[in-house]
Amino acid sequence: MNNTRIIFYSVLVLSFFNLTGCDKIFPKKTPQAGTPVKTETPALEVKGTIVAKVNNQPIILEDLEAEIESFNEEVPADRPSEKIDTKDKKITYLKNVVIRRMIMAQAASDKGLNRKPEVERALENFKQRLLAAELGRLEAEAVEVTSKEIEDYYNMAKEELKEPEERQLREIVTASEGDAKSIMIELLQGGDFATLAQSRSITASAKKGGDLGLIKKGVKSPQFDDVAFSSSLDIGKTSNYFKTAEGYTILRLEAKRGGKTKTLTELWDDIKTGLTFLKQQQKIEELISKLSSGAKIEVIESAIK
Repeated sequence: MNNTRIIFYSVLVLSFFNLTGCDKIFPKKTPQAGTPVKTETPALEVKGTIVAKVNNQPIILEDLEAEIESFNEEVPADRPSEKIDTKDKKITYLKNVVIRRMIMAQAASDKGLNRKPEVERALENFKQRLLAAELGRLEAEAVEVTSKEIEDYYNMAKEELKEPEERQLREIVTASEGDAKSIMIELLQGGDFATLAQSRSITASAKKGGDLGLIKKGVKSPQFDDVAFSSSLDIGKTSNYFKTAEGYTILRLEAKRGGKTKTLTELWDDIKTGLTFLKQQQKIEELISKLSSGAKIEVIESAIK
């Protein structure tokens, strides 16, 4: 639903819902003498449940419900009371929005406004979009994803489907290699990492005993990641010092989480949804390509400013 339509509907709903009683909207009047009465159009044969008629033009329940659903999707999450979700609200919407709009549309047609070139072009454009969307929907519905396709994708992309690994680390960073060596000796002799970080590290993390919290690969430098996410660095262990842009760094691994691959059962629905979407897009692209090859297409680029 575009913004113009949303605003138009919102104004109608806010205005009409504030009215008290449907008789004020649809007063039961007897035509005065001499007042021309509009001739009703012949009743149309329609499929679906008719909920109202305006000059014999039917309003179908399924269309009303689809419009209300679209309207409800635009209602902000923090204003749920504005949703049209009860029978009374639906009837009010039908009378105060749909029927009034139909009355205006019929009057516009009576004045010949539907034959204005700009209106005809807009209607044709809308018709094209609607038909194209319906054809795309029919093509997409025919797509099926087999169990083998899901299993093959899982096996192929298993490594990429791993949960991102996070590691909780402490660091000590020194300005010189000599200081780093000296601290390594103290650590090997049983020195407390956090205490040494507070007294000897030159980075902001020193205030927290070198605690960096949980870190994902890619947050720091490649040199840092090579050590921090090395399989040889176990929980509770300290790395050797290494050079980074900040200085000479020593790391201690406190904890880690993630990094495991979810099972096929856990990922089944997600993979199926993703493959279905990809196959639908591929099928539609193939259809467009086939139709385009048989169509006479001429683009006048010079006409576009």
